[in-house]
Amino acid sequence: MTAQAPPTPRSSGQAPAGAGRAAGGWSGGWSGRARAAAARPWLLLAPALLVLAVLLLWPLVRVFLFSLQDYGLREITTGEPNWIGLRNYTEILTAPELWTVVLPNTVGFAVLSVAGTVVFGTAVAVLLASLGPFWRTVTSSAIMAAWAMPAVTGTYVWVWIFDADRGVFNDTLMNLGLLDDPTNWFTGRWTFYAIVLLNVIHHGFPFVAVTVLAGLLGVPKEMLEAAEMDGAGAFRRFFSIVVPQLRQVFAVVIILSTIWDFKVFAQVYLMPGGAGSNRSVLNLGVWSYVESFGQNRYGFGSAIAVLLTLLLLAITAVYVRTVLAEEER
Repeated sequence: MTAQAPPTPRSSGQAPAGAGRAAGGWSGGWSGRARAAAARPWLLLAPALLVLAVLLLWPLVRVFLFSLQDYGLREITTGEPNWIGLRNYTEILTAPELWTVVLPNTVGFAVLSVAGTVVFGTAVAVLLASLGPFWRTVTSSAIMAAWAMPAVTGTYVWVWIFDADRGVFNDTLMNLGLLDDPTNWFTGRWTFYAIVLLNVIHHGFPFVAVTVLAGLLGVPKEMLEAAEMDGAGAFRRFFSIVVPQLRQVFAVVIILSTIWDFKVFAQVYLMPGGAGSNRSVLNLGVWSYVESFGQNRYGFGSAIAVLLTLLLLAITAVYVRTVLAEEER
């Protein structure tokens, strides 16, 4: 018999048999748990996301599909699509009415209404901040009534105020001798939008006032008192101390007001002449509605709605980036 060599001792760096399989099992288990933990929030959000997709995303898809068709009463009754590609968008972008009437009305009104709403709302917020707790509560409750009022109701109030026959504004001017005969203020493009501007500012300033007031109450009083002792006046203290402290608040109210005022509809449509009879006062929202339901050109009106949606999405993207940038500071 030949002698057998003794078994070679296992080196200290060599893992025992089955250790690799065990380690792989543990890593696989932890990886599975991590994936399950990451997926759990989405599973909880899935029902709400599904509802939003049905209520919001699918109608947007349908509007886009309509915008690619010559969709009218014949297509509604027969159910047969009439695809024309991007012809509706070409017609919109080459229409003189878009560049001379609709777009200037939409953009110009949005700029003026945002500026007026933010300035007036900020002035009201400064007034509220100077009041005591009791009167601040009473005044805040009173101005919130304007915000709670539906846009339709508020619009009809302003129509009554400037009515040519029974309006308070005409009667006051005639009693003061400033006007000889009643004037229809809704026929002119500039006077029409001046009334709409008053309506939108009246309806939107409470949101700005309450939001800015919350920021004003958080400004350190020590900084304002120190600036006053150094001789800084009220305007210098406001623009040098308060405005920088409320930069994020102003960014939020300005962008939100811009989104709301770009898509204003009821305040224009319900005014005399705003439903399409006075073509010089059309904006993007009303133009889309008039072309769709007034002219039965649903494809053309859908294309206008898509362009308005893209414009609002661009403004929303600016809003989100601004908020995120402010949070990173």
